Amino acid sequence: MAIPLVVGIDGSEASLQAVDWAADEAVRHGVPLHLLHAAAGEHEASDVISAASERAGERASTVALSSEVLHEDAASALVDRGRNAFALVLGARGLGDLTGLLLGAVSLAVAARADCPVVVVRGAVEHRDGRFGNVVVGVEEGEASGTALEFAFREAHVRGCRLTAVHAWNPSSRALTPRPARSWYALEAHRRPPSQVLDDALRGPARRYRDARVSPEVIEGPARRALLDAASKADLLVVGARSRQGHPGLQLGLINHALLHHAPCPVVVVPQI
Repeated sequence: MAIPLVVGIDGSEASLQAVDWAADEAVRHGVPLHLLHAAAGEHEASDVISAASERAGERASTVALSSEVLHEDAASALVDRGRNAFALVLGARGLGDLTGLLLGAVSLAVAARADCPVVVVRGAVEHRDGRFGNVVVGVEEGEASGTALEFAFREAHVRGCRLTAVHAWNPSSRALTPRPARSWYALEAHRRPPSQVLDDALRGPARRYRDARVSPEVIEGPARRALLDAASKADLLVVGARSRQGHPGLQLGLINHALLHHAPCPVVVVPQI
């Protein structure tokens, strides 16, 4: 049996929007949908599960649907279920979040700790419902974007839409300064022009998805601004995250934090394998 797409629900409007998005995604990929609610009260949990199940069933009647209530910390429960999940899907805000917060505490904690891709569903309805026909992926230098690129190519494939691959670079950050610890290979890699960095990253997945319509974009300037601008006309923004060396969890970094808080469309954080 296919591993499920898991969506965290708490009864908030944001979590119901996540259910809608997850139901559509489960249909696209042909995977089961599993609703997870971490709660203290049985009556409340029953109401939340019933409402979410009805909503998912109406939106994705052909998808195998299951649900679960766990009496434990929501972030821990989701991270645990994410060890055997196609992806975890969460709303941008939860019931317990303070007014004015741009991203819920549970969503941020899960994005920083999960072993599978984490989707934070945010943005206006036109972004959540896939009306732009465009998936955007951020491409870093090196191998940090490999798994994110595979995810993004697959998403564009199942959606039958365009893939915009964005590589942003800052000239000052690429300036070579002599450092004895650097190897010849590291220096040569640092000299690669940005267009070559992007072309090299796209070559492998493009061979596997030969029907992909890829628009490579090399942008001089901060990655945060480049990706937010590209996401303004996107159905999905995909970024990668490295594992913390010697510590559990992911290095979300300042750019990913900014995207999770401010992106105008759903954001996927894909752990680098």
